[in-house]
Amino acid sequence: MVVTARTAELDAPTLAAARTLLEQALDGDFSDHDWEHALGGLHALVWDGEELIGHGSLVQRRLLHRGRALRAGYVEAVAVRANRRGQGFGAAMMAALEQAIDGAYEVGALSTTDAAAGFYVARGWRVWRGATFVMADTGLERTPGDDDGVHVWPGTAELDLDGDIACDWRAGDLW
Repeated sequence: MVVTARTAELDAPTLAAARTLLEQALDGDFSDHDWEHALGGLHALVWDGEELIGHGSLVQRRLLHRGRALRAGYVEAVAVRANRRGQGFGAAMMAALEQAIDGAYEVGALSTTDAAAGFYVARGWRVWRGATFVMADTGLERTPGDDDGVHVWPGTAELDLDGDIACDWRAGDLW
């Protein structure tokens, strides 16, 4: 069963368990910036008794598309323990986050690896085919390394998936 809670509603042991899970499930490829990006929004957690076996979070970001700033629900820090994958836990967490996107945001977005892209596409996420950028202090800067890795949950926003899209700047991974 998926439990959802805002960051402020989670106690220190739960947050520590989530960070440990993410570091282990992502084979150590989870930085302090990645953790910071996962905080401040809604968390979807899957427990098996006292053991946390899955985590995903949804935070608010601004995306710029076709000259318009969009209020986006941005998915971060999605992982399931390696020995529990393929049992529907990731899908259950994503369903909870997608429902939150539908209720509160114009669009959903996430950045994923090639290995996980099929999971999101099968759920209805759409690959952004256009160019990606970041809104930097000096203006829009191209982020070509993020092309083809950004996916969107269309929501209510009118989107041109072949157009340009920009995210707000942040430390660490921009997308």
